[in-house]
Order: sequence, then structure tokens, then C-alpha cells
Amino acid sequence: MTRPVLALVATAAALARVLNVSAEVTNTLPPAPRRPNIIFILADDLGYGDLGCYGQTRIKTPNLDQLAAEGIRFTSCYAGSTVCAPSRAALMLGQHTGHVFLRGNSQSLPLQPEHVTVAKMLRASGYRTAMIGKWALGDEHTTGLPELQGFDDVLGYLNQTHAHDYYTDHLWRHDPGTGFDGWINLHGNLGGKQVEYTHDLFTKAALNFVKINKPDQFNHYRPFFLYLAYTIPHANNEAGARTGNTMQVPSAGPYADEPWPAPEKNKAAMITLLDADIGRLRTRLKELRIDTNTVIFFTSDNGPHAEGVDPKFHASAGPLRGLKRDLYEGGIRVPMIVNWPAQIRPGQVSDFAWANWDFLPTAADIALTKAPKAIDGISIYPLLTGQTQTNRHEFLYWEFHERGFQQAARMGDWKAFRPQADEPLELYNLQTDVGEKENVAQNNPEVVAKFEAYLKTARTEASDWPIKKPEKTSTPVEPAKP
Repeated sequence: MTRPVLALVATAAALARVLNVSAEVTNTLPPAPRRPNIIFILADDLGYGDLGCYGQTRIKTPNLDQLAAEGIRFTSCYAGSTVCAPSRAALMLGQHTGHVFLRGNSQSLPLQPEHVTVAKMLRASGYRTAMIGKWALGDEHTTGLPELQGFDDVLGYLNQTHAHDYYTDHLWRHDPGTGFDGWINLHGNLGGKQVEYTHDLFTKAALNFVKINKPDQFNHYRPFFLYLAYTIPHANNEAGARTGNTMQVPSAGPYADEPWPAPEKNKAAMITLLDADIGRLRTRLKELRIDTNTVIFFTSDNGPHAEGVDPKFHASAGPLRGLKRDLYEGGIRVPMIVNWPAQIRPGQVSDFAWANWDFLPTAADIALTKAPKAIDGISIYPLLTGQTQTNRHEFLYWEFHERGFQQAARMGDWKAFRPQADEPLELYNLQTDVGEKENVAQNNPEVVAKFEAYLKTARTEASDWPIKKPEKTSTPVEPAKP
């Protein structure tokens, strides 16, 4: 990757000053009064069992536990995919992986001009928008750049491989206030130094964004949408190859004295750091007196990884089978917490089954606007606001192309999984077997037949994602890495 050498940002403080300039941009489309702000926080490779409120006992997450206690904690929410890029594509476009343009990490396909992202939708309705963190849907010189896909302010990594490096010496920045659009240098990390931890920069940028874009009389109470796509607790695969420790974090923090392997200490420290910074963000919202009418979504892009750490060590998948790159529950079922003090009754736990592609139509209802057509998502706004949720999915669907061709679908309490093209379906009853230990396909032929009929219609053909059978080999197929 080539990039211009720009000496624009040397420290986190300088970075905050760059972001401040965006406050000068005036509102050109006044919104309906007092529409809520929307913050969507996406963790990276955080497992279903990595938070205290989902059963974690070792890693401390008091702020996220409190966020759940004061809102709704969902126990049957799903990521868009089992790996990074297609999961984010499903989130942005409201489509599952049978329809979305990106169905795996193995191809770097960018978003196209005709795509209608959630950011385009919200910006058109009057929201100020920002993408901070990991993008993975379009690199430099492509139509997929976040500023071309609905985001006013941008700071972060454009592609998922670059996002492995928590001490990179450059990040992408788009600032309409100055007209700047390009790479900024992080001088503290030049020459291999490790001074500026990018997670910390993203938190500073997020705190600054909500401060300068607080809805008030000076900006006609224009609400904001913040997409905060943290990289924690993803591994740095390249650093791990060099040093043996994939989990980059400034300090093991409260786990430094634990008798654990160093990578496991660091993973725990990363998650607790993530938790603390979400606490800081909530504190900032309260200080600005905008917490009541700000809706926060918190989730993960897929299940936990096994790159330099043992996911069983902290029981990161909880009771679920599988990990990242699996279409078993552990690869796709993720934490989901929604908090909105003005509307959501606290202390709720819901087993309503939905997926991240439902966020787009839900955000449309929250913003009092219309969702685009040709989406797979449904709005869960009624459920969030205490109304009767009459609309629900008959099926949820996933496909994955980096281990041949795999499919999964959920119908009620039933879960079907096809290991490879043309192979018979496995069938599990999630109500009685959430760990997917007993394949009951032979005992339920009518349920299998219903899944088979659905799977014939669940997807559209795509030249970039043909159905393929894996080549016969005596060695396991090496999964693609993000």
C-alpha cells in the first residue's frame, strides 16, 4: 500500500484538534426536533461469553454489565457473518450473506456508489455521521471509502489487515471542515515505536465527536450517528509471528499478577480497557446531558478467535459450540446490549432472535425516516420501545465461502448447518441443545425438508461468490485470515 507522508498529527491531543474543526460544518437539513442520537459500538472478535453479564467470571466488565442492567440484554442476537468484512457489510446494508455483495474476507470488494448504507440513510435525514475505528469495506482510491458511503467524519483503518496493528504509524482521516482527506501520521509510532495506542485515539475521537456535535440550539438540535468500530480484542497476527504475543495492549493492567499465559492476560486487559472506555463515553454523554435521548447499541462482529490465545481459557464462547470462521453458534451468536433511557425499560433480558442486518431498518424507525428497499432486515423498534413486536424472521441465514461453501439457518428454535455443498444438513434444537452437541436431523425429517426448501431460495447467485466444493485433500483446508 502506498500513501503520502503527511506530518499532520503527532499526538492524541493534535488528533482531537483536527476533529474539532468539523464543528464548523453547518447543518443544511434541519431534523425533526429532538430525534435521538444513535451510537453503534462494534467490538472485534469479542465472544458471547466474554462479558460479565453473559457469564464471564474472570474478565471484569462493570460498565457493560451496567449498560445491560439499564437496558436490554439480548441472548439470541447474531452477527452478519463469522468473519469481519462481510459482517460489517451486512450491518451497513441491512442484508444477510445470501444477498450482500461481500460474503467473505478472501476478496477485497468495496462498497459501490449505488449502495445505500445506514450512514447514507441517516445523513440524508439530517444526522451528523462519523465512522471511528475499523472500516474494512473499501480502501484508498475505491468507491467504498467511508466518506463516500455516508460518513461526514472519518478516523481509522480502511482495511482489516492494517487494523491488526494497534501501533500503526498512520490512519485514514476525512474532515469536511478542513477539506482534508488522506493519511495522517502518528509520530509517536514512527520507526517502530509504540507510543500511541490506536484504541486510545479512537476513544478520544469519539469523546470529542459527541461533545462538538451535541444537539443544541446552535445546530438546530441536529442529532448524530456515531459508528464506533473498535478493534479490541482482535489479535495482531503479524506481531504474533514476530514476538509470540498476538494481543497488543499497553499493559496487562489488573491481570498483571495473574498466573496466566501472557496472551491471556493481555486479552483480558484489552476487554477491560474496552469496558472502561465505554464507561467514559457514557460519562461524557451524561455530562453533556444527552444520555437520556441517546440510544446505544453494543455488539461484536463475530465470535472469538483462536489466534495466539486459547478461547477456552476464558470460556469466550460461553456455552456455545464453535469460534470465529464457524457457522455454529459460537461463530455467529454475539452479545447485544441496547440502552436508551428515554424509551427502554431497564433490566430486560430478551431471547428474541435477530441479527445485525436488522439494525438498518431499526435505525430508520428511530430516526423517523424510511429504510431503503431490497433489504433483509426487520425493525425491532417496537420491541425496544415496549410495544408488541409483530414482525419477526421466519428464517435467519448465513453462508461462508472460505472453507468451501457452508450454509446455516435458524428457524424458531431450530438451527440447520450444511458443512459443504451437497452434503446433508445437520440439525440442532437450540432450546434444549444450545451447544449443538446432538445432530437430530434423522429424527426430524419434516424440519429438515423445510430448511432444504428454504435454502434453495435463500441466496442470489453472485459471480464473486460461486458455490464450490472443496478439493479433496489429505490435509485440512487452511482458513483465510482477516
